[in-house]
Amino acid sequence: MAGAVKPIDVTELLARVRSGEAAAQAELLPAVYGELRALAASYFRGRAQQTLQPTALVHEAFLRLTRYDAGEVRDRSHFMAVAATAMRQILTDRARRRYAQKRGGAERERVTLSGLAAGEGMAAAPVDLVALDDILTRLAALDERQARLVELRFYAGMTEDETAEVMGLSRRTVQNEWRKAKAWLAAELAAG
Repeated sequence: MAGAVKPIDVTELLARVRSGEAAAQAELLPAVYGELRALAASYFRGRAQQTLQPTALVHEAFLRLTRYDAGEVRDRSHFMAVAATAMRQILTDRARRRYAQKRGGAERERVTLSGLAAGEGMAAAPVDLVALDDILTRLAALDERQARLVELRFYAGMTEDETAEVMGLSRRTVQNEWRKAKAWLAAELAAG
């Protein structure tokens, strides 16, 4: 088709960033903005009284990502995984600051783990965002791979196949690890 715009290959763009090409850095945000915005919007869906909007979260995460060593980012999937980590850190840091200001905990941010629950033994009730981060930190101390998997599935919204690709695992391994991680999270959330 004449005049059709070729989609930007983010993996190729990241390689150009790694090689030090200044123009590639400027092209990166527009190339991934739609995906990052959708990721941020999915996190905020159904949540009231947010002072941070998806667009602001995307921009703040992208600023953090520009400080990240681009030589370590392999491809689009890996970039989205790193972006999910940045978003998790931003959201948790904001929740911790708000909690510290309130000191009573009455205003602690809560999230619904619908992506983790859905009839699998986990409560669909809202969970404190700071507590969830603390639980994921404990999980990482026990099993780094399962913690990363939860982060990719919950914060990045990745499918099993996308998660398997980013982590270099088989889909079956991801399914098994996901099942174990959900069971552990359910027990921790019930205890907390």
